[in-house]
Amino acid sequence: MDVIKFWNTKTRGYEKFVPIKEGRVSMYSCGPTVYDFTHIGHMRRYIGDDVLKRTLGYFGYEVNHVMNITDVGHLSDDGDEGEDKMEKGALKYGKTVWEVAEFYTEYFEKTMKALDVLTPTHFIKATDHIDGMIAFVKHLEEKGFTYETPQAIYFDTTKFKEYGALSGQKIEDKKQAVREDVVVDKNKKHPADFVLWFKRVGRFAHHTMRWESKWGDGFPGWHIECSAMSMEYLGETIDIHTGGVDHIPVHHENEIAQSECATGHEFVHFWIHHNFLQVEGEKMSKSKGNYYTIDDIVEKGINPLALRFLFLQAHYRKAMNFTFESLKGAENAYDRLIDIFSNLKESEAKADFDYIGRFKRALGDDLDTPGVIALMWELLHDMRLDSEIKRATVLEFDKVLGLGLDKIEKDIAPKEVLDLLEKRQIARNSKNWQESDEIRHQIALLGWEVLDSKDDQKISRFRP
Repeated sequence: MDVIKFWNTKTRGYEKFVPIKEGRVSMYSCGPTVYDFTHIGHMRRYIGDDVLKRTLGYFGYEVNHVMNITDVGHLSDDGDEGEDKMEKGALKYGKTVWEVAEFYTEYFEKTMKALDVLTPTHFIKATDHIDGMIAFVKHLEEKGFTYETPQAIYFDTTKFKEYGALSGQKIEDKKQAVREDVVVDKNKKHPADFVLWFKRVGRFAHHTMRWESKWGDGFPGWHIECSAMSMEYLGETIDIHTGGVDHIPVHHENEIAQSECATGHEFVHFWIHHNFLQVEGEKMSKSKGNYYTIDDIVEKGINPLALRFLFLQAHYRKAMNFTFESLKGAENAYDRLIDIFSNLKESEAKADFDYIGRFKRALGDDLDTPGVIALMWELLHDMRLDSEIKRATVLEFDKVLGLGLDKIEKDIAPKEVLDLLEKRQIARNSKNWQESDEIRHQIALLGWEVLDSKDDQKISRFRP
């Protein structure tokens, strides 16, 4: 295998990647909490995970990738004192929590598809794995790492000496919530302690999602789900765990504590974290009017893959500032890439050995996607190489970049797009213009556009 080095958050250094089992990689990604629309900030992270997985696959590893869907237990402060996000989403949109979970899970999947993010090996919901979480909490209780209050079952962080190693934050530096709008359990022993199981009492007396347990009916805390679910599918120790940098001080710190206390050994070998996306220099927020989804991108007539192309131009560990001006620039560059690539000759030629070697070295250097993009432009303008070799080499690059160039190669609409086009024609014949517009939007998310005439409709690849 070629050498790959990643920045490991836990050791704060670059390390050569060596999997637990030769040729195989176990990888867990913290998935979305499905209470609202997936926004482009979320997708910067999931595109980063996709590049990581594609890179491992390109280097010859078989990747077993698990991603969870958080549809219960995540409170609004990422700790234990805020509102339940699923209940909050249900109230906001006038739906049941189950309807909210289903709707926003589908929206997340649609967004992933539009950005050509590969589907995980196992894409699993927290609510389908409650029994495993209850068993996990029981195990921790039997080993003496928990305590019970009238409101919840807590993990006692003082019993785990390594607590804080990931973030570098000491237990004594943790603060209790001080805002007036949060509820603190007066029986909680230490500020860093976290809930493993909420009882359906007090502020959660009318909580919709609930399951029976030895502690009474209730629901799991957010942190326990990732430990229980990752171990069920990947084993007690996994190669790689990913997430956003915001997960480091609370969620991932807590995952490590409960997991290593349960098993007595290391939970994760490599912790890989993605940095934030800001919008116009500010945090993304609906109240600021800068909260953008993939629908906002498409409605501006921009191919979703231009957004992916933009994200690849910044390293995953660097904070990135999004503007529509920068997206427009990425769109122009992506369109230029398609033009150049489309004019390259197709043949049975093999990729250039030297460029592939440099490509692998860039990826092996902690996923240097900006370096890969620069290398691709150098390749395309290299007058020494034949057109056929350039085409073959770029297609190799795109196995990791995921810019859809393999589809442009034949420029034939897939069956899914053709089926939608047929469905849209039926809607047009029935003069159902709303459904017709909705289907046009679905087709655009798949990278194609519809050109209408009075009696017909044609399909072409999305070329902004």
